[in-house]
Amino acid sequence: MAATVVAICASAALLAVALLVWARPRRMVTTPAERAVHAALHTASLAARSLRRGLTAASALDAAPHLRALVGAEGLGVTDPDGELLAWDGAHHVSEDEFTAAVREAIAGQRPVLVHLPDPEHPGRTLVAQPLLTDSDAVAGALGMVTSARPGPGTLGALAEVARYACGQLELAELDASRARLDRAEVRALRAQISPHFIYNALNTIASFVRTDPGRARELILDFADFTRYSFRVAGEYTVLADELSNIERYLELERARFGPALQVRLRIAPEVLGVTLPFLALQPLVENAVRHGLAGRPGGGTVTIEALDAGTDCLISVEDDGAGMDPEVLRSGTLDAAGDMREAPHIGLANVDDRLRAAFGNDYGLVVDTAPGAGTKVSLRVPKFRPGIRP
Repeated sequence: MAATVVAICASAALLAVALLVWARPRRMVTTPAERAVHAALHTASLAARSLRRGLTAASALDAAPHLRALVGAEGLGVTDPDGELLAWDGAHHVSEDEFTAAVREAIAGQRPVLVHLPDPEHPGRTLVAQPLLTDSDAVAGALGMVTSARPGPGTLGALAEVARYACGQLELAELDASRARLDRAEVRALRAQISPHFIYNALNTIASFVRTDPGRARELILDFADFTRYSFRVAGEYTVLADELSNIERYLELERARFGPALQVRLRIAPEVLGVTLPFLALQPLVENAVRHGLAGRPGGGTVTIEALDAGTDCLISVEDDGAGMDPEVLRSGTLDAAGDMREAPHIGLANVDDRLRAAFGNDYGLVVDTAPGAGTKVSLRVPKFRPGIRP
């Protein structure tokens, strides 16, 4: 984590210097120092763009020219943690065996290694191998640069700083990958939560229609098949609102068959927001909560209202029931089970959706819950109409 913080602070410092340079009134970048700062900042950002994808042959190939420019080397190679060359940029003044041996020595010792390269025209030509060390002293890879003259403290220091910067970007890439894995795990947790409660009741409902109304039973089987096919799909962590609403309609059709006229549903959907992207299975748990917590066991039944409205740059979505409601303190404690009783198992549905919304869009896009005993429950959320990098 410290290496990540160093990388972020270094990037912020470079950005601050660049902004000070550009903010000077009625002046262009004219001095050598100003041009050097601008060029270094631009080159570092290009290298970061590649390294944030993780260290692969493709990302190393993209990043190598920019890393070489930052250290001013004749040639520069990027290796994996085992010392295998992933990419090279610039002139080749060293054999593959010499390069690999130096890099592996640097990785094994976790320290820079300097190797003199005999060259009559450039007697000081040197290979410098620098390991990429994470905050936990794990090796993420290595850099090997060739200089035309014996490197001094400034050159060695520059290579060490570039290696630290590159390693910070790789750790950020790993954080991104970890968050993606966590998102996938949370989606699997939601699926596990849906299957035992809903599937059992749905199959019982379908079975009750097999003898009395075979045509209705067939329709419900098709709805059930489409619902499970969508809910257990493996393609992507995001979906569009139109697909999420279609799946909710299948769910509600099965629940209406179970509860009959006791369950009423109202929809208010603006057509212009149907293409909005949101996390997969973000709405289904909210609707399931409204049915199970708000209406199940309530003698007179009730109504579930689903709205999706255009709000400028955002889409406003709400799921509301006029059922039993709940104590806000109980909701905050996260210990309410499907029947409305206090249990040891956490009530993960709302918290899961809230966490995934904030992870995808930022802390301004979590759930807002309005509820009280006997007053029903309304769960609201906002979703940006567009967010770079997020698509179904």
